[in-house]
Amino acid sequence: MNPHRLSVLLPCRDAERHLDECIASLGAQTLSDYEVLAVDDGSRDGTPRILKRWAKRDPRVRVLEGTGSGIAEALSLAASHAGAEILARMDADDVIHAERFHLQWRFLQTRSDIAACGTGVRYFPRERMGSGYERYESWLNSLQREEEVERDLFVECPLAHPTMMVRAEAYRQVGGYRDRGWPEDYDLVFRLHRSGYGLANLPEVLLSWRITAGRLSMRSDRYSPEAFRRCKVHHLLRGYLPPGRALVVWGAGRVGKPLARELLRHQLQPAAFVDLDPRKIGQQMHGAVVCLPSLLMERADPRPFVLIAVGSPGARADIRASLAEMGYEGSKDYLAFA
Repeated sequence: MNPHRLSVLLPCRDAERHLDECIASLGAQTLSDYEVLAVDDGSRDGTPRILKRWAKRDPRVRVLEGTGSGIAEALSLAASHAGAEILARMDADDVIHAERFHLQWRFLQTRSDIAACGTGVRYFPRERMGSGYERYESWLNSLQREEEVERDLFVECPLAHPTMMVRAEAYRQVGGYRDRGWPEDYDLVFRLHRSGYGLANLPEVLLSWRITAGRLSMRSDRYSPEAFRRCKVHHLLRGYLPPGRALVVWGAGRVGKPLARELLRHQLQPAAFVDLDPRKIGQQMHGAVVCLPSLLMERADPRPFVLIAVGSPGARADIRASLAEMGYEGSKDYLAFA
């Protein structure tokens, strides 16, 4: 029987600059009965030397040799060696609060209905934060109840990957990490949700998430807006759209138009667009007319299913309020995209 409560999945590639800080924060955890599966994924710097030195002094650490094929394969390799019932994610350049493992592990022990949970985050160094980071951090930290996580599932990945803990049984049941050319964490979260597993976030900020010029999310096509959109639509078409209802896209701008193009790529034609800009009303867009919101009250039963496709959190909230006044219910009658 594995003596550890957690198996920590730690992919490392050229991480020598910040790896010691990561290791120190792991060593400071108040929950200490964990194992670390550290994957050296083709590093060309001093990462292998640091990992070997760490493993020599700490018997909980195992160093695995990756192929350099990318994070999804490295994570799959680590998970295949995991012996604990709960898998915990960690990135080699981040720092975690001393209570992170304990608080998340305790939460999962008391909530058998939840298969995966994340925590609040704080980006650092703060002087490198632009408005995009500020908006994402604020949005992510606002998702503190399960219904909020589910509500914004199609906006962005609602669990910060470096904070994720997931039950090993659920992880394996849905097929683990996959390399599909889009974000591996978002894909896993979608499959967990589609399989009926609960998702949640702890409100505490337990990860210091480092901003670096070489962040994978900034240099890999798998984390581009197009890749996120492909991932979202792929899963949308696998259980989230009710049959027999017309599809309306609310938003005929920079979010709605690319979403419609991706839907059309899957032979799904929006019946109409909804927008408030008087310059767009009456125009044809991707084979559908742009209308005012009153269109939704005029459509015969069954009422259309709405995809809210706007970038601003404030606009999403306003549209949700308008739909509620029309009798629309979240998830049942609409989903929000960004």
